[in-house]
Amino acid sequence: MATFRVSAFVAAPPDRVFATWTDQDRFKEWIGGVTRVTDREGPVDQPGSRYTVWFGRMASPTEVLAVERPNHLRTRFGNAILKGESDVRFVPEGGGTRINQEFVTRGFISGISARIFAAGSYRGSFKGELETFRRLVERENPGTGGTR
Repeated sequence: MATFRVSAFVAAPPDRVFATWTDQDRFKEWIGGVTRVTDREGPVDQPGSRYTVWFGRMASPTEVLAVERPNHLRTRFGNAILKGESDVRFVPEGGGTRINQEFVTRGFISGISARIFAAGSYRGSFKGELETFRRLVERENPGTGGTR
C-alpha cells in the first residue's frame, strides 16, 4: 500500500467545486486519459453508487464509499494499472476552496503506477489533473480571484 497526497486552492465556493468534481460527464475535461463513463448506478452523492470510468479500452470500476456534500467524497476504484481509494476534502478557505486529495493504492503494480502519477505536474499526473481542474472551475467562475 502506498499513500499520495495533492492539494490545490480553487478560487470558487465549495458547492461549485464539489458539483464540478462529481460531474461524471466532465471527467474527460480534467482527468487524463478518460474517454467515457458508463454503468452508472445511483447518484454520485450517495454511498454505494457505482460507475465505470474508461481509459481507452481499460475499465476502472468505481464505488462511492462516503460523501458529505459539498465537503467530502471518498471512492474506491480499480483496474490492472491503478487501484485503491481516493479521499477528497473540499475545505472553505478565504474566498475559495482548498482541495486536499489522498490516494491510497492497493497492490505492488498500483504502488509503482501511483508513484509515476505522483511525480511532477505533467498533464496526466495527480498534480497536473488537479491544476487542470482548478483552471476549469476558475474559468467558469470569473471574478472569484486568483490562485494560491
